[in-house]
Amino acid sequence: MSASAPTAAMPDLVIYDCDGTLIDTETLYGEVSLGACHALGLTSWTLDHYVDSIVGIPWSEGIKIIEAAHGRPLPADFEQKIEDAVALRLETELRALPGVREAVTAIGGRRCVASSTSLAPLRRNLAITGLIQLFDPHIYSASQVARGKPHPDVFLHAAASMAAAPEACLVIEDSVPGVRAALAAGMRVVGFTGVAHDKARSARRLAEAGAFAVIDDFAQWPQLVAELRA
Repeated sequence: MSASAPTAAMPDLVIYDCDGTLIDTETLYGEVSLGACHALGLTSWTLDHYVDSIVGIPWSEGIKIIEAAHGRPLPADFEQKIEDAVALRLETELRALPGVREAVTAIGGRRCVASSTSLAPLRRNLAITGLIQLFDPHIYSASQVARGKPHPDVFLHAAASMAAAPEACLVIEDSVPGVRAALAAGMRVVGFTGVAHDKARSARRLAEAGAFAVIDDFAQWPQLVAELRA
């Protein structure tokens, strides 16, 4: 954990990003999508490049970035092949991150999910991992608002839906666009590096984006929230 807690009021609402924070879909999407990008000829792309460019924003925006790098329209079946390949792996490989259920339960209080993933797959993934009962029905998606992260819309939508003031919300996020979105919403945000393959690099980027603390294990999460509530 790094940095110190701000002096604002205790969090009335804890908002969780999903992919790369509660569950590790990022690794599956990264491996499949990077392979698809290499097949297009984008062989110079590395996992770091993919993470920096694509992770944390709506997939529709990511597709635009890939197409721009490719320099011409993507094959008609490009997205569907990725979705099909990922779907096969999700059913057998997707798990909640270690300690998530215990940490969320220990913290208690009001909580919700606010994710860049479209609502149907978001709910599916939470169901596969057995986490949906912890949050349902308070599960919000960027597909429900005009703009995805790094814009603040999905976080503001979540707060408004739960009648919480943005300044009384605490967000946990694994991506730079997510951190920026939370700050733009006027919320405090903690960075999470639990699924990062280069934790030091990820922690530095999240802190530079404005996360006031960075953790890499959910065992640290209840203590940090308790300190804010003290």
